[in-house]
Amino acid sequence: MTYPPPSGGWSDPSWSGQQSGPPADPTLAAGSPVPAQPGGDPYAPGNPYAGAQQPTGPYAAQQPTDPYAVGYPPAPYGGYGYPPPQQKTNGLAIAALVLALVGIGSCITAPIGAILGHVARKQIRQTGEGGEGMAKAAIIVGWILTGLLGLLIAFYVVVAVIAVTSESGSSSSSW
Repeated sequence: MTYPPPSGGWSDPSWSGQQSGPPADPTLAAGSPVPAQPGGDPYAPGNPYAGAQQPTGPYAAQQPTDPYAVGYPPAPYGGYGYPPPQQKTNGLAIAALVLALVGIGSCITAPIGAILGHVARKQIRQTGEGGEGMAKAAIIVGWILTGLLGLLIAFYVVVAVIAVTSESGSSSSSW
């Protein structure tokens, strides 16, 4: 199949099947013969590693097989050049951990943080978001603080009952 000549009045030597010639040598006089080239086109692209020495010895097998990979370090981040995208953190896990930690001072938000931690873990399993560790920490801290709050309330109730019974017993005998 032949293609029409390019527009613009110039000719491409590859279209006519001619070999490329050497560049003009300014030292040669006009009309002097050009030295003969040994077989083939010397300006044709070839293997750039044709004359390179091949490695020998125990490290010869460790050389890369791709000639274009020689001398270049491996690409970072798995070959793409960009770091992997950050995984989105579940907002409910963050809120659960904050409420559980605030429960140290307020005592009332600790069970709320623990419950929200359970809900956040369920959401994380469904959506694949990040924050599993925060949700688990909120559950642990929240339930521990809730248990300690329950023990504290039970201790106050026991002390109040003891105080009321001992006072009522001593006051009835004095009348």
